[in-house]
Amino acid sequence: MPFMDEILPETAEAFGKLRSSIFEGGELDRKTKELIAVASSVLMRCQYCVDVHSQRAVANGASKKEVAEAIAVAMFIAGGSQLNWANNYGENVYDIIFKEKKPLESGKEKSDEEKGCCCGK
Repeated sequence: MPFMDEILPETAEAFGKLRSSIFEGGELDRKTKELIAVASSVLMRCQYCVDVHSQRAVANGASKKEVAEAIAVAMFIAGGSQLNWANNYGENVYDIIFKEKKPLESGKEKSDEEKGCCCGK
């Protein structure tokens, strides 16, 4: 983060200390933490982070297969989140969308409840 070192050195230093406090010591070993970082980086869609944390995981004893499994876990979480986002209302959104709807009377404005959101559609 050379630009941060130059422009906001205190912030860059604090970020470095945060990284050190997370990745050094603790109950999880460094390899495990780096594998978590790989999966998290996939979910955050940061290719640079995936690369860096994959290299660090390998440097700390992870195999190629372990890195691949961390990525697969992230893939599963991402896919599952997309499948289940539609159940936020206690009813599946697709069931709500495709319910039989009564036609509106001519000239009658939809209520906010009928609109279903702020966009009025």
